[in-house]
Amino acid sequence: MARIAIVGVGAIGSVVAALLQSVEQHELILCTRRPLSHLNVETPEGSINISYSNLTDLSQAGSVDWVIVATKTYDAPGAGAWVEHFCRQGAPVAVIQNGVEHHERFASYVQRDQIVSVIIDCPAERRAPESVHQRGPAELFIQADVLGRSFAALFQGSAAQITLTADFLSAAWRKLCMNSAGSISALLGKPAGVFQGEAIGEATLEVVRECAAVGRAVGAILDEDIPQKVLTQYRNYPIDSVNSLLADRLAGRPMETDARIGAIVRHGRQHNIPTPRNSLLLALLEAI
Repeated sequence: MARIAIVGVGAIGSVVAALLQSVEQHELILCTRRPLSHLNVETPEGSINISYSNLTDLSQAGSVDWVIVATKTYDAPGAGAWVEHFCRQGAPVAVIQNGVEHHERFASYVQRDQIVSVIIDCPAERRAPESVHQRGPAELFIQADVLGRSFAALFQGSAAQITLTADFLSAAWRKLCMNSAGSISALLGKPAGVFQGEAIGEATLEVVRECAAVGRAVGAILDEDIPQKVLTQYRNYPIDSVNSLLADRLAGRPMETDARIGAIVRHGRQHNIPTPRNSLLLALLEAI
C-alpha cells in the first residue's frame, strides 16, 4: 500500500485517482484549492466514486510515499509548493503533464533525480467540478528507470496501459504532435468532427509536419508518416470529442498554449527550424 498525494484533480488527475483506487491498496490524498464534496469518474469499466482525503491547506499536509502532479502546465508554480513540501520529506514526484519540459517546470522545487516524467494519452472530460467522463483507455508512457518502474508498479492490477520507455523524449514529442493538431480544433472552437474536412485535414498535416521536424532536431525519433497517423487518429475520434485545449477555451479557462504550441516555436527557433503555421496558431490562440 502506498500513500499518494495527487496535486491537480481535473480530468486527468481524476482518471489517475480512479485507476489507483481500482487497485484497492492505496490511500489517496487529493490536494485542491477548494474543498471537494465528492469525486466520480465514469470509466469504460463503470462508474467509480473515489475514496480520498482532501487537503486544501499545505500546513495540514503530512508525509506521503508518492506525489503525482496532474495540474495544467501553467499551474506549475501553484503545484510547486505542494511538491516542495512533500519532496523535502523524501517523496518522489511523477509529473503527468503535456509538453516536453517536465523537468524544467519543477527544477526549482525538487531535485531532478526525484522526478518521474509521464505522458498520458486518455480521452477524458470534466463535466462538473466533481464529475469526469473517461471516454477511452488510459495509456501512460513512463521513463524506464528505477523510479519510473516503481511508479508504474503503483498501477499493477488497474486498467491502465503502461509503457515503460527508455526514450521518453520521443514519446513526449509524439504526444506533442497530437497536441499541435488539437490546437486547430481549439482555435476553431469545434470538436473532433472538424478534422473530417479536406481543407482542415491538409492544414493539420502541415502543422504536425512542422512539429515533427522540430522534434527530430531536438533528438526525438519520429516516423515520417506521423502527420498522417495523427490526422487518422483525430478522424477516428467521436465527432463530438473535445480535446483538453478546446475544453479549457469553451469553459473560459486559460489554455496550455505555451507548453504546447509555444514549445514547438521555442525549440524551432533554437534549432533554426521554421514553424510559420505553429507560430500563427500560437499568436491567434494567445489573442483569444
